[in-house]
Amino acid sequence: MLAIGVDIGGTKIAAGAVDEDGRILASTRRRTPATDVPLILEAVADAVEELSRDREIGAVGVGAAGFVGADRSTIVFAANLAWRDCPFGAQLAERIGLPVVVENDANAAGWAEFRFGAARGARDMMMLTVGTGLGGALVLDGRLVRGSAGFAGEVAHMNVVPEGQWCGCGRRGCLEQYTSGRALVRMARHRALAADPLLSPLLEEAGGVPKEIDGPTITRLAQQGDPGCAALLAELGRWLGFGAASIAAVLDPEVFVIGGGVGDAGELLLAPARDSFAASLVARGHRPLAPFVRASTGDRAGMIGAADLARSEP
Repeated sequence: MLAIGVDIGGTKIAAGAVDEDGRILASTRRRTPATDVPLILEAVADAVEELSRDREIGAVGVGAAGFVGADRSTIVFAANLAWRDCPFGAQLAERIGLPVVVENDANAAGWAEFRFGAARGARDMMMLTVGTGLGGALVLDGRLVRGSAGFAGEVAHMNVVPEGQWCGCGRRGCLEQYTSGRALVRMARHRALAADPLLSPLLEEAGGVPKEIDGPTITRLAQQGDPGCAALLAELGRWLGFGAASIAAVLDPEVFVIGGGVGDAGELLLAPARDSFAASLVARGHRPLAPFVRASTGDRAGMIGAADLARSEP
């Protein structure tokens, strides 16, 4: 059965017709009208209708950047989009005449990695999506863990530094403030302002203006061998491993899959994360070390995972 997977982000909506092997047979995109819920609905419906022409579609899965209720239809809250207690799934189903399942976007991406990507063959997986923010998706014994209210896996808001950096959630010291693209850029700009000589090449690349420093430039320079940018990614990786050790103390996943734009830094991020994880893990030396692997489905993960979840509803 073909299903359509829709990945709704802060700036774009990506939709694809996906078969049972996780292959995208056709895809389309729309701009996200982030501040207007009815227009988001219309944009998604239009994309689904385009992909449904000349195809028999059985269900639609939507990956949404926000907190999705246990009913898998209501988007309770989104920090960067206009959803507040919005019955988006029911509204879309009425509009397009197909069954609709709504899932958190990190859960959708994690499910794609579990079923078709880097964690294929595992039974227990934790995916950490290190992008602008930090996302998490947890699979235990082959099932996606959503929790009683649908909010499980929100590792971004684990408190790791009491009275630490302020977070967009309104609290201080959340893991996301130390392991995310925003954290990377904030750290780089702060050190550049403090005239850290190691960051001179990065500052020069930004035209001498610290506020022009961005994450892709940091990663590019680090991959080219710049020691200052490599040190920034290493610090981010150490925080990632530290947080993963706390996750492992409770959940003991078989594998950690690392995705997101910052995850594209590869071993520059993963090697220090593994070292920090091993150093922070309880009972180290007496238990297996879960591997850290890069996600393999890329920016298609949200579409693939959402479609498969709509089809199988695990």
